[in-house]
Amino acid sequence: MNESRYIWKNGELLEWEKATTHVLTHSLHYGSSVFEGIRAYETEKGPAIFKAKDHYDRLHASAKAYHFKIPFSTDELIKGTQHLITENKLNSCYIRPLTYFGYNEMGIMPYKNPIETIIAAWEWGSYLGNDAIENGIRCKVSSWQKINQKMLPPHAKSSANYANSILAKKEIQDQGYDEAILLNKNQNVAEGPGENIFIIKDNILKTPSTDQDLLNGITAQTILQLAEDLGMKVTRTTLSLDDLLNADELFLTGTAAEVTPVIELNDQKIANGQRGEKTKALQDLYFSIVKGQNADYSNWLTYMDQ
Repeated sequence: MNESRYIWKNGELLEWEKATTHVLTHSLHYGSSVFEGIRAYETEKGPAIFKAKDHYDRLHASAKAYHFKIPFSTDELIKGTQHLITENKLNSCYIRPLTYFGYNEMGIMPYKNPIETIIAAWEWGSYLGNDAIENGIRCKVSSWQKINQKMLPPHAKSSANYANSILAKKEIQDQGYDEAILLNKNQNVAEGPGENIFIIKDNILKTPSTDQDLLNGITAQTILQLAEDLGMKVTRTTLSLDDLLNADELFLTGTAAEVTPVIELNDQKIANGQRGEKTKALQDLYFSIVKGQNADYSNWLTYMDQ
């Protein structure tokens, strides 16, 4: 899968093949784990992690939602990530921190089990395909409903939440589409299996409000700020399927997906079926920032020597 040699586990680097866990690990049976997706990009000053503090602060918040405390601070996790990237000699990479209840005893309640924390990093290109950033993707609304906040906390990035995502994505990929769109219990737009959703209509950037059973994505928050910086009007609101179908532009955001245009939904073209001008402007600004080419946002990057 990769050329990485090490995984960081509980404060030390282990050989990739030796970073193992017991088959009776609690989280393997009950989904009691939280994680993050982070990217580091190649820049002229070496690899730079995008919004490292925001991601690790959210990891701690996710753990808190499940009533446990990660035994490493945000700063310690950032330093561990820097060490991992350096020792793996990665110029750019996807980073996966995971903290979980390990092996001790079986049963639904995990709190007598040890808390384990790992960080892995490997080279990973565009999540939705090499040409998706420029040419866009085809989506379909899944028949699976997005889990709501009375079931599981959608603001926590819990592994358990993604069983819902797996079912939705498998359903639509079996039908020949690239990605799913999930609606919530009120039939309003929630999010993708691993992405937030944006539309542009009449020069206004719109995305579902945080009470619509979605994860408040760090990339989504970034795009909202960048749109304002570009002089666009932005709003968080309730979006219907019709809002998406009648959008001037439609795109998805996420650490893995980055900023990916949607050119077709439910077999209907979005506008002219091509990436929109404002989507491209947001992409261009976003990629200039993560690649260290825009000094105005340099505080969002963490280099290996910091």
